[in-house]
Amino acid sequence: MNENLIEAFCEYLLINKGLSQNSIKAYCFDIKSFAHFLQKSLLEAKTEDFLHFLEQFANARTKNRKLASLNSFYNFCAKFDFGSIKINIPSSKVQASLPLFLEHETIMQAVDAIKIKNWLSLRDKALILFLYATGVRVSEAIALQREDISSDGWVKVRFAKGAKERIVPIAKKAKETLEEYLRAREDKQSTLFINYQKKPLSRISVFKITKKYLGISPHVLRHSYATALILGGADLRVVQELLGHSSLITTQIYTHIKEEKLKNTLLSFHPLAK
Repeated sequence: MNENLIEAFCEYLLINKGLSQNSIKAYCFDIKSFAHFLQKSLLEAKTEDFLHFLEQFANARTKNRKLASLNSFYNFCAKFDFGSIKINIPSSKVQASLPLFLEHETIMQAVDAIKIKNWLSLRDKALILFLYATGVRVSEAIALQREDISSDGWVKVRFAKGAKERIVPIAKKAKETLEEYLRAREDKQSTLFINYQKKPLSRISVFKITKKYLGISPHVLRHSYATALILGGADLRVVQELLGHSSLITTQIYTHIKEEKLKNTLLSFHPLAK
C-alpha cells in the first residue's frame, strides 16, 4: 500500500507539479524514510508519529524540509481522497543566512586569467560568463539549446524550475564569448554546453569548472548575478522575474546584502564610527 501511494505521489509531482527530478527524488526519499520509520500504513500516521520522526533531525533546515515533504504528501492524499490526515506542526525557526557571492572584479579577474588553448577552455570561459550574466540555474544552463539564444541577446529558459518558461537578457561580453566558443566547436550538436565527447555537459562537470577557476559552486554565480543587480538599484520584482522565483520572499534575501553593505560602508568611512 505504501509503495503504491509513494509511486502515485512521485508521478503527481512530475506531471501535475512539474518539479525537477532532483526535487522529486528529495520529496520521495523523505516519504520513504518516514514510511520505514512508521512501520505501518502511511494513512494510519498520528501526530505523535510525525513528532517522533522529526525529533531525529537536529538541523532546523533539514527538519523543515522533511516537514514540507510530509505536508505535500498528505495534501496530495487528501486531494485524491486517499486519506484526510492534517499535520498541524509549525516549522522550526531558522536564522536567515546571507547567500555567498563574489564581487564583479573577482569574477572578471578569474575569467580574464583563463588561458585559451582550445574550444574546451573557451567553453569554460563562456560558461562562467553566461552563468554570471544570466543568473540561470545549472539545470537550466545545461538543458539550453543553440536556438534558445536569440540574435538580439535574449535567452529562452524553457526548462526552468517548475516547468515555467522565462526570457532573460544576456550581457554583450557574455554573448560575444559564447558566440566565439560556438564557432570554435565546429560541430552541429544543438546542445549549448557540451563536453569533450560532444555530449551535454553534466551538473558535476559545471561544478568542477567553476571550482577550478573561481573556487566556488556554480550557484554562487547566480547569487552574484542577483546581488549585482540589487546593489546596482534594480527593482526587486524585476530581479524576481529574472531569477524565476515564484515568490518575492525568496528574492528578498538579496536586500539584506544591500543593507549589510551600506552598514559596512558607514562603519568604514563615517568619522563617528571610528
